[in-house]
Amino acid sequence: MSRPARPVALITGATRGIGLATARMLAPLYDLVLTGRHEESLAVAAEDVQNFGAQDVSTVACDLLDADERHDLVETLSSLDPPIQVLVNNAGVADSAPVQHTDDALWERTIELNLTAPFALARGLAPAMAELGWGRIINVASTAALKGYRYTAAYSASKAGLVGLTRALAAELVERGVTVNALCPGFVDTQITSDAMHVIAMRTGRSHEDAKKSLERFNPMKRLLRPTEVGQMVVYLASDAAAAITGVAMPLDGGEVAL
Repeated sequence: MSRPARPVALITGATRGIGLATARMLAPLYDLVLTGRHEESLAVAAEDVQNFGAQDVSTVACDLLDADERHDLVETLSSLDPPIQVLVNNAGVADSAPVQHTDDALWERTIELNLTAPFALARGLAPAMAELGWGRIINVASTAALKGYRYTAAYSASKAGLVGLTRALAAELVERGVTVNALCPGFVDTQITSDAMHVIAMRTGRSHEDAKKSLERFNPMKRLLRPTEVGQMVVYLASDAAAAITGVAMPLDGGEVAL
């Protein structure tokens, strides 16, 4: 099957940051399903993306940390006609702690949201993509999947697992017209990164600006990425121009991993 005229794209964590930037960029060419934890934030996001050319936007509130809510979400999405044919697994958490202070709750929460939820959505939605012969699964991972950072045992493990999941699904679906790829951005100018700056400032006594510079230094370009830069790569990987790209873990990091 060739690409539908307006594929239906699901974006998790769609109310802010990378998720909202991606929804805005997909809006002119895709019908959208946005998920997030709060109905109110989803309503605001849905209205926002309509200003960027969205013709059909629906929202489903779901706490992806809750197994029952995840199950209900997949059941709801599986009944859609037309089905989801672009899955953007963007929702995530990035708590940090030294390994001796990484308790079971932090570990389990991080793995649940960053790895188990994308797996559950792919498991539920990929069969319809394969049956129709066209689909895209795009997982937002991290440079932490490709290299080590201090104090990120849970986060790095979850994102490395997401890259492994990406490659396995790509191998399984390659003959069915479905591509599966992972984006691995460095530090992006989002609320999660702002929260990390706050933690750094509190723990070290540095100013917020100094904390920001300490994260910018990871990028050889000496800056944070913009959410739109990640969104643009999602748009590319979802397009027919990227039809031959699958199983890739693509760094977006100003050369951090390579240099």
